[in-house]
Amino acid sequence: MAKFACNFISYTLRRTVDITVVIPSVTIPESMGLGAPEGQKPSPKHTKDGKYPVLYLLHGYGNNHATWTGYTNAEMYAEERNMAVVNISAENKSYINHGGDDDFFDFIENELPDFLCGMFPISKKPEDTYIAGLSMGGFGTLIHALSKPEKYAALGAFSAAVSVVGRFPDADTEENDPLTAAKKNVKAGKKLPKMYIACGNKDFLYDANVKFRDEMKALGADVTWIENPAYGHEWRFWNEQIEAYLDWLAPVRTDTFAGNGKRQI
Repeated sequence: MAKFACNFISYTLRRTVDITVVIPSVTIPESMGLGAPEGQKPSPKHTKDGKYPVLYLLHGYGNNHATWTGYTNAEMYAEERNMAVVNISAENKSYINHGGDDDFFDFIENELPDFLCGMFPISKKPEDTYIAGLSMGGFGTLIHALSKPEKYAALGAFSAAVSVVGRFPDADTEENDPLTAAKKNVKAGKKLPKMYIACGNKDFLYDANVKFRDEMKALGADVTWIENPAYGHEWRFWNEQIEAYLDWLAPVRTDTFAGNGKRQI
């Protein structure tokens, strides 16, 4: 595993932005000489053929680019499954455009992939691109993947805040409503990404998630629904769900490192 904490100037946001990028690395014992025949020197290699699939993993309200890797084992899970993970600091802006220097939707859809694919061995292909997030990041996941379904192979929404109506007076528009975006794209004949939606039964957002699940199914979306009566709005649930989501992606993946199972090292 290689973890990069990056700070770069965004032309869209017109300020420096913090992101964390996790890139899988070769950590098999043979690379370090462990288990090699006596007298045989290891042949270390840091380069793999091909580019990694990428998961844009979005944080919740009050969090930042370091929170997912601080509170969960997402870094280890991604390493095991040969997938790059990107966390950004989106402040408390819900990953949407607010005008001026706060156009986070445009930043994520346009500038961020350009920066990442130029700096790291990350695939640009939509079939290798995934997005997931918790709470506010769950909303960000839904609005991005359902507004731009041609860019994402699958989405994962954990305890999602499915709407931001009333939170931002400058952004109470139909373009910031995931359900409206989904309906618009289905009507246009576009295929929605495969959806993994999860929420604890004790979560204050549970009812909203159930309603959204049903709305997506009514549109013909491919929805996997996960609930757990033991959890509320909490990190233990999200730690479980990010691993489950990555395993759920296994049959979806078609990238160089997909393999044919879980935890590909």
